[in-house]
Amino acid sequence: MPLVAGVDSSTQSCKVEVRDLDSGVVVAVGRGTHPPTNPPRSEQDPSSWWTALVEAFAEIAEHAGDIAAIGIGGQQHGLVVLDADDRPLRPAKLWNDTESAPQADRLRSRVGPETWAQRVGSVPVASFTITKLAWLVEHEPGIVGQIAKVMLPHDYLNLRLTGVHATDRGDASGSGWFDPTRDEIAEEFLVLVGGRDDWMDLVPGVLGPTDVLGTVTTGAAAALGVPVGIPVSPGSGDNMAGALGLGLQPGDVALSLGTSGVVSAVSPTPTADASGAVAGFADATGGFLPLVCTLNATKVTDTVARWLGQDHQTFASAALAAPLGANGVVLTPYFDGERTPNLPDATGTFDGLRNDTTSEDLARAAHEGVLRGLLFGLTALADAGASVSGRLHLVGGASKSPAYRQILADLHGAPIRVPTTDETVATGGAVQAAAVLGRPFADTAEAWALGAGVDVEPS
Repeated sequence: MPLVAGVDSSTQSCKVEVRDLDSGVVVAVGRGTHPPTNPPRSEQDPSSWWTALVEAFAEIAEHAGDIAAIGIGGQQHGLVVLDADDRPLRPAKLWNDTESAPQADRLRSRVGPETWAQRVGSVPVASFTITKLAWLVEHEPGIVGQIAKVMLPHDYLNLRLTGVHATDRGDASGSGWFDPTRDEIAEEFLVLVGGRDDWMDLVPGVLGPTDVLGTVTTGAAAALGVPVGIPVSPGSGDNMAGALGLGLQPGDVALSLGTSGVVSAVSPTPTADASGAVAGFADATGGFLPLVCTLNATKVTDTVARWLGQDHQTFASAALAAPLGANGVVLTPYFDGERTPNLPDATGTFDGLRNDTTSEDLARAAHEGVLRGLLFGLTALADAGASVSGRLHLVGGASKSPAYRQILADLHGAPIRVPTTDETVATGGAVQAAAVLGRPFADTAEAWALGAGVDVEPS
């Protein structure tokens, strides 16, 4: 039977999901780990992503020879720079590296937020790739002249698979130099980076959602155990692949809780929010994916649980034992600074503490603090013109938490859907792999029953 492989190369790990092309049944899952990071400097050696990919494929080795196509979803925004021999010149700066906040300020001041939003759909903050490139020019000018290729994390894995330097419009829309409405690179913004005048020649070309990026080389096939010459899809950023893996329709919303928090909606039309709260990204199907991202999500509740000396199960039970509003205790959860709102140097604060405050109140406030920031993002999406009238899906690692599930439904005031699959990014990669084999996205979504799950009602 023909199989397709979808990959989720996240901040923490690499996961590969092998599915039957026709039924969508998951045949095997493999994993490899990535080095840990600690903002504000958050960096990883791109070669470690390839090592993790090889480890993940080793776990599904008995099925690798039947794989007919591969699609990769990867962590957005990171900056990878390679020399003429395709070797990384330095560790990749990741999405949650906030060292480029001063460069983001300067880029915004050079042009103005309204112009940025209208041209590329987003106002750059420290997360965006273009700000990291400007940081590199300022802080490490000695390597700037050696750069032969600039790319995003998922592009690096595609390069290792196929030898092709290219990207897709979804991940490109998070770079800060790509206009997803006109489907063109904004050269006038790349010029602002400085350091050299040929950045247009170094950034990846942008492919359509069903284009074949390339085919697996002999060397890559030997490393992964897959057939030589099978097609590789353009791939996309993790949020775009996740929306694809959920089979989201216009108006549907995904709220992802992992290292970061993300709320996004599928839209047939672009958005342009000069406030910078909403990033006007493209999706992986040819449409758009307006999105709000926060830096602080599950690490916040992990940290507060550690302070209280509680494991995850005890901490979740404590949070559910306190009432909505946590008896007046409020957590502003900016433990690692924050992206939305743009406060890279902020810190977290508890407010409303009293002598009768309980550990249950603190646990509830920690969960509510994370979720309220993302529900603010839901309002920002609506204010930017995105339709958010469809179903709200909770995904990511924290979707397994009974506390996050119930508290989100309580705060949202409406039922939420928790999908059956917890590997939506890898699933999206597999959907795109099916597309380059000729299967339309809608047909795959129906055949694979994407988005099926459990509904949680507000209490």
